[in-house]
Amino acid sequence: MTDVLLITPPFTQLNTPYPATAYLKGFLNTKNISCFQMDLGMEVILALFSKSSLQQIFDKAFQENTIQTDNAKRIYALRNDYFQTIDTVVRFLQGKNQTLSRQICSENYLPEANRFQQLDDLDWAFGAMGQQNKAKHLATLYLEDISDFIIECIDENFGFSRYAESIGQSAHSFDPLYSKLEEKLTYIDKLTLAILEERIEETKPKLIGISVPFPGNLYSAFRCAQFIKKKYPEIKVSMGGGFPNTELRSLTDVRVFEFFDYITLDDGELPVELLVASLKEENLEKFQFKRTFQLKDGAVYYNNTSTKSDYKQKDVGTPDYSDLLLDQYISVIEIANPMHSLWSDGRWNKLTMAHGCYWGKCSFCDVSLDYIKIYEPVAAKLLVDRIEEIVAQTGETGFHFVDEAAPPALMRAVALEILKRNVSVTWWTNIRFEKSFTKDLCLLLKASGCIAVSGGLEVASDRLLKLIDKGVTVEQVAQVTHHFTNAGVLVHSYLMYGYPTQTVQETIDSLEMVKQLFELGIIQSGFWHQFSLTAHSPIGLKPANFGITPLQKEISFAHNDVEFKDKTNIKHDKFSYGLKKSIFNFMHGIGFDLPVNDWFEFITPKTSIPLNYIENCLQSENKFNTKPNAKIIWLGVQPEIEIYTKTKRNNSWNMLKMTLFSKTETIAIQFEEDKGLWLQGILSQYNTTSTTSTYAALKKDFELQFEDFELFWFSKQMTQIKENGLLVL
Repeated sequence: MTDVLLITPPFTQLNTPYPATAYLKGFLNTKNISCFQMDLGMEVILALFSKSSLQQIFDKAFQENTIQTDNAKRIYALRNDYFQTIDTVVRFLQGKNQTLSRQICSENYLPEANRFQQLDDLDWAFGAMGQQNKAKHLATLYLEDISDFIIECIDENFGFSRYAESIGQSAHSFDPLYSKLEEKLTYIDKLTLAILEERIEETKPKLIGISVPFPGNLYSAFRCAQFIKKKYPEIKVSMGGGFPNTELRSLTDVRVFEFFDYITLDDGELPVELLVASLKEENLEKFQFKRTFQLKDGAVYYNNTSTKSDYKQKDVGTPDYSDLLLDQYISVIEIANPMHSLWSDGRWNKLTMAHGCYWGKCSFCDVSLDYIKIYEPVAAKLLVDRIEEIVAQTGETGFHFVDEAAPPALMRAVALEILKRNVSVTWWTNIRFEKSFTKDLCLLLKASGCIAVSGGLEVASDRLLKLIDKGVTVEQVAQVTHHFTNAGVLVHSYLMYGYPTQTVQETIDSLEMVKQLFELGIIQSGFWHQFSLTAHSPIGLKPANFGITPLQKEISFAHNDVEFKDKTNIKHDKFSYGLKKSIFNFMHGIGFDLPVNDWFEFITPKTSIPLNYIENCLQSENKFNTKPNAKIIWLGVQPEIEIYTKTKRNNSWNMLKMTLFSKTETIAIQFEEDKGLWLQGILSQYNTTSTTSTYAALKKDFELQFEDFELFWFSKQMTQIKENGLLVL
């Protein structure tokens, strides 16, 4: 018998587990509470995309006469080809028979329907050597063709990373979802509940916790809870996760508790611990829960009576990925873009460097909620301890730090700790493009395994960035993205249009800025999204300050996205197609010669941004201002030295040739003998384990023996040393 069964319902990601249950299981381990976790969505996908299920799907579609379009008819006609290939393709995407890539790339192995008509330029995307990724992309299109057939002929609500998402979006009333739950089970429902029942019978839990991160998990969560209540009424059922944390804070509809006994908000560790403790109580009337909705006296009651404090991040344990089918996740490449593929390709262990956001000011963000508002970093040593534990457990060395915005100082400390321990990992995260990310810090992060960062440029307008309270300028973003790109780190930028008070001119100018960033190659990927107003953001809390009027609705269920009127009355959605089309072209390295107006099918003003604006931003950076307490680190191997005599006009003196060995080249640099020997000693001391290697200490040590430190430090020779492993942090 198990105390707790934790479930992620259909659907989130194909390539890696959503981490909420792993976090909770890691915590419950510290309390000796037995727990089993399952990614129900992943298990349903594996059952659905199999030969036996496809046979049932095609038979069902034929019998119910739902095969109507030419695309569906083509897929049905090729059904035997799908039966023959489905299991081997899934195994290939699980990384189990990689030799299949050659057959897939021959382009006469997979049956092809509509998705293959949208093929990107595969030579551009994958080149001559990217056969595995090209095959993954083709195999992904193949699965998407099958998905299209399922949506058209079997279940219109299906999606790889969501299910019945529209029902969960902006669901101010519970009525639509409640009505949907009264309908008969779909094919996918039946598959889901059969797998769930099998797992319940195996684990026999006392409490089932269902984590709902997104609207696309909500319907399945309720469908699972409905089944549990009917067949296993003795089992308590709770809901937690990102969706209730943001959407269900104003819950009043009692019908929700026909499905769930409890709904917990925010950090789940203490609320779940108390739920488990309550199972032993005979009289729950006065039991003190933490941030927990329950039904009491026929009404929704928010029980937050416990006086216990939430656990500190150092005490929540290491995420535990056991029980999950880690070797069966499917890596897909949906679109031919190297940055976007990070979300869907490869197995990433999820961790956070810090709870909450160290900035916590952006006006469009839900900064009033605890998961962002309460900032608490994890010590670098503890974080790397957890990294090593997770690698030992999962065998995977890839990490996605899922922070709201990873703190630069902590990133530096973590990178140094990784290098100090010689841990080999690959990682990426979300950041703010702030000035702390110097050229040398970016080189350090790259050396520690950082391959990519994503961050919000939002609206590339200094006026609007100030209104957003983003704490950055366009110039600053350009310089930071330049540093990351030069270090070999991919940069993805989140872009926004339709922000309150944004003018058409600012939209056009923002696009011009983005074009220049791409043209200079300092961002490689981006995505435009239209501004949406959320109830818990500074704009949502004080809309009048931003010139908008919310359109209030009666709330009894979900409350987050809020419709509004902007005093500008600009229809920002008309810019959507042009913005997205332009960035698609920019990512392919084309379209830079076109005026930004040409991306729109309606008249727009010309940009007011100079054509070399971003280039000038890069040239304005101050490269000669070093703080005394800056840390000096030598990342390279100990160089070879050779003393030789130089003679000129009957004068002889000793010189030192220092040979540096980087991973890609060998560089020889000449110094005066005494300064070269001094530098050799410094390089041997100023490594990742040094605690006293500051710029001030370096300068003082030099000046005990020589003069003109600045002349030496900014010399051509030292510039070469700094470009090849000597970092100022």
